[in-house]
Amino acid sequence: MLESYIPIFVMLAGGVAFGVVMVKLNEWFGPRRPSAEKLSTYESGMDPVRSARERFSIKYYMVAVLFILFDIEVVFLYPWAVSFKQLGVAGFVEMVIFIGILLIGYFYVWRKGALEWD
Repeated sequence: MLESYIPIFVMLAGGVAFGVVMVKLNEWFGPRRPSAEKLSTYESGMDPVRSARERFSIKYYMVAVLFILFDIEVVFLYPWAVSFKQLGVAGFVEMVIFIGILLIGYFYVWRKGALEWD
């Protein structure tokens, strides 16, 4: 039974070996001409104003996670809309319940102030 996995192991070993060889070839034969210009930070052609290690507010991440959450849940509306006629009344009632739960979650997040930027 283990013989059937041999091609997979060969491909994995070949991929890892190829990656290591390419990195080493770049180290050995690549140009090394560091300068202050090359080592400086580049931000849209402007000199950086602050450190790159600046901390972001947790609200930024909360809004991002909530956006992804609600965006993914809205994706469930597309297959429902395509097969709306075949689902009948039962499908409509289920989707109304789904949207109701989604709205309850949205109002809860809004009431808690997770969407505020101040």
